[in-house]
Amino acid sequence: MSNTTNELHVIFGSGPLGSAIMTELVSKNKRVRLVNRHGRAEAPSGVEVIKGDAMDAASTRVVCKGATVVYNCANPAYTEWVTLFPRIQAGILEGAAAVGAKLISAENVYMYGQVDRPMTEDMPYAAHTRKGTVRAQMATALLEAHRAGKVQVASGRASDFYGPRVLSSAAGERVFSFGLQGKTASVMGKLDLPHTYSYIGDFAKGLVILGERPEALGQAWHIPNAETLTTHQFLTLAFNAMQRPLKVSAAPEIILKVLGLFDPMMRELVEMQYEFTTPFIIDHSKFARAFGDISTPHAQALQETVAWFKKR
Repeated sequence: MSNTTNELHVIFGSGPLGSAIMTELVSKNKRVRLVNRHGRAEAPSGVEVIKGDAMDAASTRVVCKGATVVYNCANPAYTEWVTLFPRIQAGILEGAAAVGAKLISAENVYMYGQVDRPMTEDMPYAAHTRKGTVRAQMATALLEAHRAGKVQVASGRASDFYGPRVLSSAAGERVFSFGLQGKTASVMGKLDLPHTYSYIGDFAKGLVILGERPEALGQAWHIPNAETLTTHQFLTLAFNAMQRPLKVSAAPEIILKVLGLFDPMMRELVEMQYEFTTPFIIDHSKFARAFGDISTPHAQALQETVAWFKKR
């Protein structure tokens, strides 16, 4: 597809998701500007990489200049989520609004809290954790800004990531790096419960679609995922892709809670432990009806993931 409109897509964050969105946009011959705190990132020729402060509205107005679509993929450290994330979103929103760009926000599903059925976009926000409460407040603020006419917004939501460049995730380095080294994969929770895992390439593709389609605006969307499996089934496929025998251990919840008394990062993980001790299923039928089911089968996505970890 040629870039006949010369439209500019600005991505805040050059981590796994920002990089995946960049790859998707480049495949469509779009102009891309990647923004992070350092002004440096691995990017193909033609992609502009610049320094910007997502929490500073003056900075975001400058780096968003000329943008048609702005993607918020910036993510603070997990231990700073509650204090920094609302400021990051507010700054990026101001930048997009100042230039009249659409704002596409990458979100998770913390806002729903613990539920007893597959998650849908019309569920109430019933978060019972600190991070879930903040995520609910941020999601509400985005749609309020849209309804007020300040900026055109769409939110795309996903579950735990896996895929190229994904390291800090329930299905990240401690699964794939460990597995390829012949070590035991380390996971949380109960292995025999269904848990939706999101391929990062699909999430990126879905967010780009939201930026392309006017009918997506003013709404939240669950980006399609491949079939929901139990964590044990998912790990079996992952180890098959690595051509390694399955070796996995799940730390008991009580051990994680004890570790959380001393380790700030572990404390943040323990708060979200409910996601892995009850069924955790995301329903993406709303997106599939509107824009099609874009999910990549796990077997193919895992092959791509393993190939990246082997090259790393």
